[in-house]
Amino acid sequence: MAASIKLLVGLGNPGPQYEATRHNAGEWFLRWLLKTYEGTLRVESRFHGLATRIQINGEFLHLLVPTTFMNHSGQSLQAFSQFYKIAPEEILIAHDELDLPCGQLKLKFDGGHGGHNGLRDIVRHLNTQAFYRLRIGIGHPGHRDKVLNYVLNPPNGHDKKMIEDSFERFLPLLPQLLQGHVQEAMKELHTLESPPS
Repeated sequence: MAASIKLLVGLGNPGPQYEATRHNAGEWFLRWLLKTYEGTLRVESRFHGLATRIQINGEFLHLLVPTTFMNHSGQSLQAFSQFYKIAPEEILIAHDELDLPCGQLKLKFDGGHGGHNGLRDIVRHLNTQAFYRLRIGIGHPGHRDKVLNYVLNPPNGHDKKMIEDSFERFLPLLPQLLQGHVQEAMKELHTLESPPS
């Protein structure tokens, strides 16, 4: 059986000026999850973040939102995972993904950072790429020169709903991840996310 997920990390930038931006899609997912499961994020200065723990079908899951800026997300994750003795393969990072259409999700293990500064810093601090990623599609502006402005602005209403609908589709798969059935959850998600032929 694969390692079960014990920690979900939602990436974003701190501050009200960033909370609605596309780059904070990982944090949106984590906060959206807290609307379904009971839990309140609390400031944890020793972990440079906000954290809580929730229970899903009898399994516990740590939640962490780094409050460093995106480029320093690894500092928070390293401190948290070392304190709770959580291995990299037990971590799921939720983050925005330019290379997926808006509202599409992919679950991935290992691999490079794909130019994502949050993932780049996490790889550097954990000294490994061997962790899970929930890639949240936010679409691409069409040209790399437009990327920075695109990710640091909010999506329109239609795109925001598509992203939130993708969270809703993912919800039933969470218990499988917490029970160690990661490959099954991955297969089911990618079947759901495949465009109709």
